Amino acid sequence: MSLETNPFGPRHRVVGPELWVETITDLRDQGYTYFDWLSAVDEFPDGFRIVVHIAKLRNPGLADHLLVATLIPRDDPRIASLTEAFAGAAWHERETHEMFGIDFGHALDPLLLPDGFEGHPLRKEFVLASRVAKAWPGAKEPGESDADSAHSPSRRRMRPPGVPDPEDWGGQAPDA
Repeated sequence: MSLETNPFGPRHRVVGPELWVETITDLRDQGYTYFDWLSAVDEFPDGFRIVVHIAKLRNPGLADHLLVATLIPRDDPRIASLTEAFAGAAWHERETHEMFGIDFGHALDPLLLPDGFEGHPLRKEFVLASRVAKAWPGAKEPGESDADSAHSPSRRRMRPPGVPDPEDWGGQAPDA
């Protein structure tokens, strides 16, 4: 296990997947009792980096923050669950499973995506089908787009695919 300083954020430790639960449990027992979040990063083609943010709370308004990370292989994306150390990790593991397809070894019911959704949208190889079906009307640089900006619909008024009209679900239209 290595302890590294990050000049742009909290300290972090990198551990092997086999030490994942043991490390987090030891840190909890050392006073890092505040579980903040858990997620993953797709480091294609190497695998998935699992990251957890925990903190040791001190005087009011002060905390020692720590990120703990591990890399799991892409061809077998599984790691032991942290729910024994932090019960709140279950929610984060469900989301990470849904978005990246990582197995945490417990029931991972869908959380965010609609029923029947296929794939894991935060994986690098996931195709954004809406961009395939309809080209992006905007441009990166002025003069780069073939679309006439006077006739292009405003992105603000466009709903993503699958999102119902606000009048159907009681919401407010974006222009309201």
